[in-house]
Amino acid sequence: MESTVEALSAAYDEFVAAAAAALEAKEQSGGQKTPATDAALEAFKQRWDLFRVACDQAEEFVESMKQRIGSECLVDEATGAAPSKPGRLAAAPGIPPISAVRLEQLSKAVRWLVIELQHGSGAGAAASAAHPHVSAPFDARFSEDAGQ
Repeated sequence: MESTVEALSAAYDEFVAAAAAALEAKEQSGGQKTPATDAALEAFKQRWDLFRVACDQAEEFVESMKQRIGSECLVDEATGAAPSKPGRLAAAPGIPPISAVRLEQLSKAVRWLVIELQHGSGAGAAASAAHPHVSAPFDARFSEDAGQ
């Protein structure tokens, strides 16, 4: 995370410096178009593009962390590993927590059923329900399935 913040900060500093240089070149030329103003504007455009790339990378990092935290919270809640918070029920009465492995198996089974339903194959879904021990197939859209 620190490297992402540092990269964003450096890109911002370079962008601001390029903006200042473009303004100085324009002022020195008396508002006229010169090779120096063209070079300063080109440098400004390049720094703007680099700053946008750094912003996109930072946004991707934040999104991946949000997804990771959400997934970890879901597993913690489902397995009972999350500490109970004041004003919140620790767990539903009578429902024991499930293991993380079982949660993953159920998640994959649900994904498989969704894929089957999207493809219009109701027979396969009914067979899976009748035989819950059948493992869900590999689904390349989900990175956690790649290890299988």
